[in-house]
Amino acid sequence: MLAKVISCAIVGLDGAIVEVEVDISPGLPSFTIVGLPDTAVQEARERVRAAIRNSACSFPMRRIVVNLAPANLKKAGPAYDLPIAVGILLSSEQVYADVSQTVLLGELSLDGSLRHTNGILPMIALAHEEGLSTTIVPDTDAKEASLIEGAKIIPITSLSQLVSYFRGEIPAPEYKPEEVEEYIPPTTSTTDLAYVKGQEHVKRALEVAAAGGHNVIMMGPPGSGKTLLARSLPSILPPMTTEEALEVTKIYSVSGLLPSDTPLIKRRPFRSPHYSISNAGLVGGGHWPRPGEISLSHRGVLFLDELPEFGHAVLELLRQPLEDKVITISRAQGSVTFPANFMLVGAMNPCPCGYYGDPFRQCTCPPSLVSRYQKRISGPFLDRVDIFTEVPHIDYEKLADNRLGELSERVQTRVEAARTTQRQRFQGTNLACNAEMTPTEVREFCQVEESAQSLLKAAMKQLYLSARAFHRILKIARTIADLENTDIIKAHHLAEAIQYRPRSLV
Repeated sequence: MLAKVISCAIVGLDGAIVEVEVDISPGLPSFTIVGLPDTAVQEARERVRAAIRNSACSFPMRRIVVNLAPANLKKAGPAYDLPIAVGILLSSEQVYADVSQTVLLGELSLDGSLRHTNGILPMIALAHEEGLSTTIVPDTDAKEASLIEGAKIIPITSLSQLVSYFRGEIPAPEYKPEEVEEYIPPTTSTTDLAYVKGQEHVKRALEVAAAGGHNVIMMGPPGSGKTLLARSLPSILPPMTTEEALEVTKIYSVSGLLPSDTPLIKRRPFRSPHYSISNAGLVGGGHWPRPGEISLSHRGVLFLDELPEFGHAVLELLRQPLEDKVITISRAQGSVTFPANFMLVGAMNPCPCGYYGDPFRQCTCPPSLVSRYQKRISGPFLDRVDIFTEVPHIDYEKLADNRLGELSERVQTRVEAARTTQRQRFQGTNLACNAEMTPTEVREFCQVEESAQSLLKAAMKQLYLSARAFHRILKIARTIADLENTDIIKAHHLAEAIQYRPRSLV
């Protein structure tokens, strides 16, 4: 007898419908899975066989063929355990149920209990879009699945419970969705800008960066506060919208990094990979591509400490996603595109010893070594950085001053007001902040007053700015004007934006 069950696969960050066909026929006992299954799917044979036997059901001693359609789509992961088991039970007539409009997902243990399954959120979203009325998922994944509004979720703990439900012995297990706010974990504390001594001009640069979503590089001697300032940045970023939170949650769900007690990520990601990271670790990759650090930083911050220590090839890989806000990974089997709309924050020393240009400590590096060190970061890469600021040595008077600076909460209020202005400006588009503007939007929204045109013209000539740098200056000036709630970009807005240009490009 032939049985058909519906399941889902993950392609990049999106779901794809998979039809699980099970045919049981007379012949020598065998259990074959076809349809481009990977190793984890092939291993499902042993898990399914044991789970059925340990769920008070019998495993058919006949010829069993399982086809995962479409055959040209690679099937990976253990999420097909449950649909394969149900298909076998239906085909062997041990249970009777109409599952034509039901999606089944879940990994089985040998005792028949269901385990957490990665990628539940995008698969439930697809099922809902396709009009499939019901989704059966592991009980541990019910909260995550319930994030899709309108989806009917049946949470189960074991295969035996599902068999009892199909046989009419128990009612359908129900999951009553909670309000999202009820099960969002409390935000962990972050470093407050008020506790960073001095460096007021750097704090201002970070405020501008947070308000417009701009990239930042900080350069200064060891111990000047670069890392502390970078880790303070999340405290002034605006909270994510519901749409942004779902985007980030989907990425972490597919990557298997979604905490079991956190169905929805509301805090902006802050990722800080070590400089020994590989190309695939940063941008994503693998035989079947998985999201890398730049995608895990989506809608948040990617902090690269000791920037020149990163491999040259690794940094050059960032050039395309910094412009396009996505990363496309191509393999022989096809291409996968992951989102990569992140704020890049870099920190670096001016030279290997760290004290080049420091008025308090003499640099021990020869000029040629300083030049080679700084040239590890290429001009095209720096051209994609909006804000470059120096973080000087802090003197004793500022360190000994016990007075607090401006609290992050007050800075965040100004940042949120500027972001609100930008959302209103870009209403009806896919843009979220000024840093995402294309030259077309720059021309439309970055109106400069006539008296400031001469300043911009002089900067272009004297600083030999590229067309990309020209547009980035206008975007930063637009953000500074938004912080002042001004429609027109004025001369002092441009002057501040110009001073943030990377020194090596000046």
